[in-house]
Amino acid sequence: MSGSDRPRQVALPVCALLLVSATPLPEVSPTAALWTAPSILLAAMLIAWAAESAQYFIAQGFALAILAWLQTLPEFAVEAVFAWKQQVPLLLANLTGALRLLTGLGWPMIYFTAAMFHRRRHGRPLRAIHLEEGHSVEVAGLLVCMAYAAVIWWKASLDLVDAAVLIGIYVAYLVVLGHMPPEAAEAAEELELIPRSIVQARRPVRITVITTLFVGGGALVYFMAEPFSASLLAVATAAGVSQFVFVQWVAPFVSEFPEKVSAFYWARTVDRASMALMNMVSSNLNQWTLLAAMLPIVYSLSRGAPSTIPFDSQQELEILMTLAQQLVGTLFLINMKLEWWEAAALFVLWAVQFALSPVAPGPGFWRGLAAHIHWWVTATYLAWAGVEIVRMALGRRKAAALRLFAGLWRRHMRRTTIK
Repeated sequence: MSGSDRPRQVALPVCALLLVSATPLPEVSPTAALWTAPSILLAAMLIAWAAESAQYFIAQGFALAILAWLQTLPEFAVEAVFAWKQQVPLLLANLTGALRLLTGLGWPMIYFTAAMFHRRRHGRPLRAIHLEEGHSVEVAGLLVCMAYAAVIWWKASLDLVDAAVLIGIYVAYLVVLGHMPPEAAEAAEELELIPRSIVQARRPVRITVITTLFVGGGALVYFMAEPFSASLLAVATAAGVSQFVFVQWVAPFVSEFPEKVSAFYWARTVDRASMALMNMVSSNLNQWTLLAAMLPIVYSLSRGAPSTIPFDSQQELEILMTLAQQLVGTLFLINMKLEWWEAAALFVLWAVQFALSPVAPGPGFWRGLAAHIHWWVTATYLAWAGVEIVRMALGRRKAAALRLFAGLWRRHMRRTTIK
């Protein structure tokens, strides 16, 4: 396949993003959500069709990486504002809240959506979402991210050296994805009308349409992000939601709305549920690397000198909880499937701490529970991760993702050597 078949990735320099984003959100009416939400929905569908079509000409994982980058443009915009204004508690609240939302709500949502449509069609339950061989790259990449996230948590800071390492991890991930084979052409017959028509079109038409969908959808997401976020902020303010809760939960839900739309679109087909799950995993990777790397860069620019973002004890706990949750989720996927009870466990643990987040710590049962729930949930995640690691050591949980990834890379090297 020639390089011209690859849709060109839309790229916005950090400084340009900063100039556009580093202004207060405009005051809008809550009713603005009635026109901004459909716009975001349309953008998500355009990008999803582009990625679904592109996977037959480039590696599926590479297409999903482009998709994830475009979908998280609103998240980058929000984080750039917080970093520029040096609002460390808010930028870390948004980052950790967004990551936990992806894994605790996004992954289970994909399973339960696929399970619902599977039961409707086949009259029996869906026990697990099984990943494809190529998805081992995403799982292996997520493990690398977890390893370096543990280093960041241990030293309780985020600096320009971390930014360089995180960007390096993401570039290496893209390089590996770029060497993976595209999907088999025969599978295109299973696509729905619009992506199938794109795949079957003549090459010049196909390249033009895929590129236009990626660029147009990304631009629409970017320009609608601010009014959509502002309308949701207006709704939250009217409902009496605190700023911290809005930043940690409402804002990430808004900024990750495109991922959820495309994930639901694929999960309802059942057969493409694994692709929907990898869409979310690509977003996890994107935020652990590029988004986290952007923070000390923009923070340093705003201070006019290389600077370190320090973590206090509360922020260390937030990062540890996020790291522990992501580690458990990655260990669930390491055997190349997400089972029903694993999806349920991720959702329940996320939902418990989410439900108690707005409750102010203090005397009384619920306030006392809210004061300690983050520690208890974090301890549960860590204990569970320990159990899964022991099960792997005993052979009860197979590390199939690592074995498949190694096999894929060996085959690629052999093909390269023959050529």
